[in-house]
Amino acid sequence: MSSLNKKFPRLLPEPIRKGMKVADLIDTAFKAYNGGRLAEACRLFTQKMIAGDGTVGMSLTGALTPAGLGRAAIVPLMQAGFVRWIISTGANLYHDLHFGLGMNLFAGSPFLNDVDLRRDGVIRIYDVLFDYDVLLDTDAFVRQAIQGPEFQHTMATDEFHYLLGKYVHEREKKLGIKETSVLSAAYQYGVPIFTSSPGDSSIGMNVAAMALRDSKLLIDVNRDVNQTAAIVYAAKSSGSTSSVFILGGGSPKNFMLQTEPQIQEVMGIEERGHDYFLQCTDARPDTGGLSGATPGEAVSWGKIDPENLPDCVVCYADSTITLPLITSYALSKAKPRKLKRLYHQRDALYAELRKQYFKHGKVEKIEHRTDLTKPKRGRSGRSVVGTSRNGKTT
Repeated sequence: MSSLNKKFPRLLPEPIRKGMKVADLIDTAFKAYNGGRLAEACRLFTQKMIAGDGTVGMSLTGALTPAGLGRAAIVPLMQAGFVRWIISTGANLYHDLHFGLGMNLFAGSPFLNDVDLRRDGVIRIYDVLFDYDVLLDTDAFVRQAIQGPEFQHTMATDEFHYLLGKYVHEREKKLGIKETSVLSAAYQYGVPIFTSSPGDSSIGMNVAAMALRDSKLLIDVNRDVNQTAAIVYAAKSSGSTSSVFILGGGSPKNFMLQTEPQIQEVMGIEERGHDYFLQCTDARPDTGGLSGATPGEAVSWGKIDPENLPDCVVCYADSTITLPLITSYALSKAKPRKLKRLYHQRDALYAELRKQYFKHGKVEKIEHRTDLTKPKRGRSGRSVVGTSRNGKTT
């Protein structure tokens, strides 16, 4: 008998049958290669990441909301209490607004003539099409909303998106539509949404334009960095788990993972890294980009707990394929969880992290070869290198 029998299950899937459910198909037929990784991803998410009171953060890159995956997959995950906080590109949140405002997007073709589309006032995102007026009307909505008095101060992006989501939710109610917008759902379920590059989207462009009209709205990126770290610290310090569910890569991936180095390296608070790592990406690790960086590499930075590295999964597949399958699997295998409503705890979480930083963190002057102070010079004008009484180079 082969020694493999004692270590690995036999690869002999049952034939696919008519009417098979998604979860059964994944468990039965997805056995090897990235199909196998997708099955592992589904089980990791369902059996460990959302088990108990674990906190799952999701990062979004790539044009997911224009493809309808906000309504189809992301909103159901928030509604079920499976995803408790989000970092997204601004573009995904901007295009999410179209759905909450009742605007139409269409399934087209990637092989259309873009010169003709430009002439006809049609925008193309690969095979997603919509009228140019959709952009103009969405811009007008954002500008109108942020003129409100509640926007006239400095705020983090989670507060900004919460307030904007309130306006979207009100518009949905007037239009008689529901569960269409990620921003509206986040407002209803208290899910904080951050963006790592606030100026890098049409939302940021409209905020910048209104600044020329003396809008007092400013984005506090420092609060974003500390607030996201506070969410992770709260999960870990309570004895629960912190997991990352990364769709694509890019800046949101790093912004989510850097929460652990912020806690450990910068603030000096003892921590071991996120517990579970799940990424769906088409980025390769050998190009050196963060999008393709593996969980093993993240361990070296303190971003991932090394003890849980075997439970980290990277599925090299398009998020428009993997996200609906993972969502369907989770909803069929796990019961909805009580909503955590982390947005409404934001000030308390922030205050606790600040308290721990003051307790453990140190700010002191360190003499180093990269010190920016000018070196002392002798009579000859040359730099003088010596040793002070404490033994440090001067």
